[in-house]
Amino acid sequence: MSDRHRRLRIGIDLGGTKIEAIAIDAAGGQLARMRQATPKGDYRATLTALANIARQMQTRSDTARNFDEVTVGIGMPGSISPATGLVQNANSVWLNGQPFLADVTDAVGLPIRIANDANCFVLSEAIDGAGVRARSVFGVILGTGTGGGFVYDRRIIDGPRGIGGEWGHNPLPWAEPEEHPGPQCWCGRRGCMEAWVSGPGLAADHQRQTGDALKPEAIVRSAQGGHIEAIATLDRHTSRLARGLAHVINILDPEILVLGGGLSKLEHLYDKLPPAILPHLFTDAPHVDIRPPRWGDASGVRGAAWLWQAEPGQPNQDDEASAQ
Repeated sequence: MSDRHRRLRIGIDLGGTKIEAIAIDAAGGQLARMRQATPKGDYRATLTALANIARQMQTRSDTARNFDEVTVGIGMPGSISPATGLVQNANSVWLNGQPFLADVTDAVGLPIRIANDANCFVLSEAIDGAGVRARSVFGVILGTGTGGGFVYDRRIIDGPRGIGGEWGHNPLPWAEPEEHPGPQCWCGRRGCMEAWVSGPGLAADHQRQTGDALKPEAIVRSAQGGHIEAIATLDRHTSRLARGLAHVINILDPEILVLGGGLSKLEHLYDKLPPAILPHLFTDAPHVDIRPPRWGDASGVRGAAWLWQAEPGQPNQDDEASAQ
């Protein structure tokens, strides 16, 4: 591998409560990893924290002296508006309206690429995760929020508004009468997929139906114990998630769907979702491939590091070198 192919990739996942970072080599090998609390509500402190983390990751990568280039990728909630250059749609609201890319580049002092955190998740799983051999992968985040991203030929597919994959803020398809108008979403609309199928959405639905305020993991335990009301809650959740994903499949037709976020650990989804999706697909091909993430909670931060690949349409020289 020639010197110009020696790149230390630092990935940073900027979450609402924690910041996680990883350093990987050209083959995806982990060199260092760390996490710390996010300075919630403080934009300037967030920039300082990111700069400090980037420096620490260089220091902690014992083999960093073997690399002649260091790059930083950041996964974040929301996105950078192509029209204004400012952050939009972040549920970490102190980022919204800020020139984050310019500010963090100045603070860190290294080349920076930024993408939505859900896009980073699916990029990781498409490059060396659950979808490694697939040409098209749709990644689904089912956690505190609901997001997604689409990767084709190992490239994030986005568009002129920077909102590719934001299926969580589409309405529930094929809604039943009792599902109108739907619960209030933080975005200001009612009936968004996020308000139905996220972790808080699952818990809120159970409370509306039963009066019991339970966390998703408690609902699952209750269902496993045979409690009819909890089983019904999970069945409603599966039905709604299936309809939402069928809508995505009818538009993008991905080879593989990878689930991420806390609810991706619900084992019943991998058995029950495919048959629940099929009746809503405009096809006679009876197969839907839904997989858990290979990298689990590390997918987002690894995907941030992988934002530094060859430019679209160009060979990935790092990958070629690492395969030799």
